Amino acid sequence: MDKDFVLWPEQASTLASRVDNIYLFLVAVSVFFTALIFFLIYLFAVKYRRKSEDDVPKEISGLLQLELVWSIIPLILVLIVFVWGATIYFDSYTPPADAMEIYVVGKQWMWHIQHPTGEREINELHVPTGQAVKLTMTSEDVIHSFYVPAFRTKKDVVPGRYSTMWFKAIKPGEYHLFCAEYCGTKHSEMIGKVVVMTPADYQNWLAGGPASEPMEVTGEKKFQQLACHTCHTDKPNARGPSLVGVFGESVLLKGGRSVIADEDYIRESILNPKAKITAGYQPVMPTFKGQISEVGLLQITAYLKSLAKEGNQ
Repeated sequence: MDKDFVLWPEQASTLASRVDNIYLFLVAVSVFFTALIFFLIYLFAVKYRRKSEDDVPKEISGLLQLELVWSIIPLILVLIVFVWGATIYFDSYTPPADAMEIYVVGKQWMWHIQHPTGEREINELHVPTGQAVKLTMTSEDVIHSFYVPAFRTKKDVVPGRYSTMWFKAIKPGEYHLFCAEYCGTKHSEMIGKVVVMTPADYQNWLAGGPASEPMEVTGEKKFQQLACHTCHTDKPNARGPSLVGVFGESVLLKGGRSVIADEDYIRESILNPKAKITAGYQPVMPTFKGQISEVGLLQITAYLKSLAKEGNQ
């Protein structure tokens, strides 16, 4: 057998061992009960076989203790699996507050990745060990799926909306990155790698790359280029609401409904501004659909997030 053969990928994130543990538990429970059922079938088939044509089996009355055993034990096992699995599920979908945010755009057939400090990568993602990393992802064309087996993380990347996933790498090295959703003729070529580095090496990598400006700076330039600042100001009688401190807060809409100003809300407000009208303002904002790429939308979102930080200071 090939000495390099491994049963499953290396555990390279904080989530990996937890996913493997519940997987192994489910396999062990399945194997145990499968073997037990086959053994009992064989045992009962032999023990209670009909010994002759005149043999009349005795009637067996119900046994309450036995029925309780085969009802309570499976119930306990199911509850254990449910609580255990739900805990891992919610932890894997709830990034820490201090997570470093990186933006990902999938397109046929590549991954475009941009760091908050402005560094851009194609089909590669450099991250430090010991730092939670949150990926905000979208697609420019069809459904993709961002999958890193060594991290035991996978998330669909859907056009028209944002999806998020997070991980914390624990081992330096290079790990496979796949698209796990069929996305066209070159789906099998949509591969890459995640390069996990020590914090010091990661800082050296950032410093050694070409000079780049932070995403919020690029987003501010696009904000100005599209003349968004002419309406969204703090001045009285402005045609649009101020965006300082808005991200992550509740926005009151016309009609009395409220929504949270998250990434999807910003994206929809840029591409379909009449979908949700802020209370007290008229639907005068034009659509920018077709005038700005998904990368540009993420850059503007990063800028508005920086305004939210300023507004909360």
